[in-house]
Amino acid sequence: MKVLHLIGGGDVGGAKTHVLGLLAGLRGRAEATLVSFREGGFADEARANGIDTVVIGGGLRSSMKALRKLYREGGYDLVHCHGARGNMCGMLLKRLEHATVVSTVHSDPKLDYLGRPAAALTFGLINRFALRRITWHVAVSDPVADMLIERGFSPYGVFPIYNGVDFSDPEPINFDRAAALAKFGVTLAEGEVVCGIAARLNPVKDYPTLLRAFAKAPTNLKLIIAGDGEDEAMLKNLAAELGIADRVTFAGWVEDMDSFYRALDINLLTSLSETFPYALTEGARRHCATVASRVGGVPVLIDHGVNGLLFTPQDVDTLAEHLTSLATDGALRERYAAALFEKTKKSFSLEATISRQMEIYDAVLRRSGFAKSDRAEVTICGAYGKNNAGDDAILEAIVTELRDIDPDLKLHVLSRDPKSTRLHNRVDSSYTFNPIAMRREFKRSRLYINGGGSLMQDVTSTRSLIFYLHTLRAAKKSGAKVMMYGCGIGPISRERNKRRASKCLNRYVDAITLREDGSLETLASLGVTEPEVTLAADPALTLDRSDDALTESAMIGSGIDPKGEYFCLALRKWKNWESKREIFAKAADYAAEKYGLGTVFLPIERRDAEAAKEVASMMRHTSFALAPQSSARVVIGVLARMKAVLSMRLHGLIFAAGQGVPVVGVAYDPKVSSFLKYMGIELCINIEDLTEEKLLGLIDSAMSGGANGDPERLREIERGNVDVAARLLSPKNGGKK
Repeated sequence: MKVLHLIGGGDVGGAKTHVLGLLAGLRGRAEATLVSFREGGFADEARANGIDTVVIGGGLRSSMKALRKLYREGGYDLVHCHGARGNMCGMLLKRLEHATVVSTVHSDPKLDYLGRPAAALTFGLINRFALRRITWHVAVSDPVADMLIERGFSPYGVFPIYNGVDFSDPEPINFDRAAALAKFGVTLAEGEVVCGIAARLNPVKDYPTLLRAFAKAPTNLKLIIAGDGEDEAMLKNLAAELGIADRVTFAGWVEDMDSFYRALDINLLTSLSETFPYALTEGARRHCATVASRVGGVPVLIDHGVNGLLFTPQDVDTLAEHLTSLATDGALRERYAAALFEKTKKSFSLEATISRQMEIYDAVLRRSGFAKSDRAEVTICGAYGKNNAGDDAILEAIVTELRDIDPDLKLHVLSRDPKSTRLHNRVDSSYTFNPIAMRREFKRSRLYINGGGSLMQDVTSTRSLIFYLHTLRAAKKSGAKVMMYGCGIGPISRERNKRRASKCLNRYVDAITLREDGSLETLASLGVTEPEVTLAADPALTLDRSDDALTESAMIGSGIDPKGEYFCLALRKWKNWESKREIFAKAADYAAEKYGLGTVFLPIERRDAEAAKEVASMMRHTSFALAPQSSARVVIGVLARMKAVLSMRLHGLIFAAGQGVPVVGVAYDPKVSSFLKYMGIELCINIEDLTEEKLLGLIDSAMSGGANGDPERLREIERGNVDVAARLLSPKNGGKK
């Protein structure tokens, strides 16, 4: 593989480190040539690192002439652009030479020239124009990928990557910290702690917030600022006004950043905007405790309260509190530093970055080679985009399984909240009830998936049933294969609706996979015989829980001690709720008194918070409520730590049972009791029959260990969903060749 990299050549900071590290790491895996559009330190350092470097100077016309000649004669497979000048020239190569072009987005294009209005109106506009005309984008962190998707870039062409640091560099045997600090004019007395920040002195880095917070922190702290920029004079004046000039050192531009980080106790970053800053991973590599603003990809690295501390940008008081806690607690600094070092080494090494970049190159070349006539899409429709963790988990599981079948599938989801669906699942999405978009996507698709949940029912309304039946018919008539994926069927109570469903499913559906055997019986009673029917399981069973650090951070953020033992309730309001809610309160108090368990309320839907609040107000014991989570995996991670789960919500039961946690179901709908029966769990009671005595008995049975079911068996059965989808997408059924 031959790759031509284009960059302006005046780059510093993270972009420079990323590009030079990437090109050096690609040796032996790809043949890479770097084009710099100016001579200088960047080109010199590239040559010093053994990178094949070509400098093309001059104006746009002459430089493009030379660049086109180099591209044609070099036989490059890909052009990889960085920055405004690189993106503009890459865009022109795409248009003039039909090159396959990918651009790395190192920062927010709208903020690249903050404080420089003339540059923003020229280079900034050119860069944003060029990015829109480049198909493939590498985003330096998931939040940057989200930013691009939110601004209308197709998720199919956006690939996240993370800046990696080189852990092969050994620690020095005898590092002289005092000598390193002395170079900055800093000496430490006994008990003093040094914190530092390495960033440009410009508005995006928000140094005023840092200085104001530092002024409120203990006086045993000293601060070193490594960087230069247009705000230097203003910041020095501010330090003087705050009375901290004697404890703040402006070190200017620092060449030996490795020694800088080794000398620090606390590494800081207070930016208003970031992608995934090297300043934090480099500090983590050198065992710094870290405090940073909650922006961009920073929360991907820092799990608040677990391996570092986060604060909302411009929140002076919280930053001051964090500085105080670290300045006065050496053991806490060491714990955070050690945890962050281990996470960075495991997940954000330079080797991981290089491997990810090669995966992206391979994906871009594959996808660029697809003919436009290829019917490469899958359209998915369900009860998505309604802030329901269960339905969102179904979608996430289906998307994950389809990408396991073919990572290059184009996926389009019909959602009530297309923006949220695009961001959380990295799929294209349009509004569920947009008939024009629906028709367009069905015509493009090889496979239509009516996905998960109980969509074939008329309890909600007849209109809902008719809508989903219409989508099955429309997709089939547009030429797509049609599958109902890991779904529940029923109840359908009206005779006319039963006839409608039977006729539509027999005529327009190729395959149905079911999440429990009660739905199989319902299909049989409807007379559905034509589609291929497979008994599988709910796709959400396959979702992995979040890692321990992310789970603990979510718990800490909700005031829940991760080391505690808890009884969890996932409740919702239903008929006669007012007469039943006190029973739930007494059950929670019972678990606290007999088993010593704290109470955690977990909302599956946002509106469940009101039910939790009402029950908590009736309890004698203190309870906690997990804040609504955007990630189903975090919800699963929290549930996996519970000693037992009492749930009205089906997916509260599915998530918990999938982790082997004892569960008690309170059924407001037949789907709840059917699932538990299918799982082999008998601890379930209909809400109409709910009494305090019966519920406490079920809790005792759950705590005795007899309510776990067999989640491994169901995960194996769930593969039936994937097998059927794979067959429908195979070449003999019109799938990708």
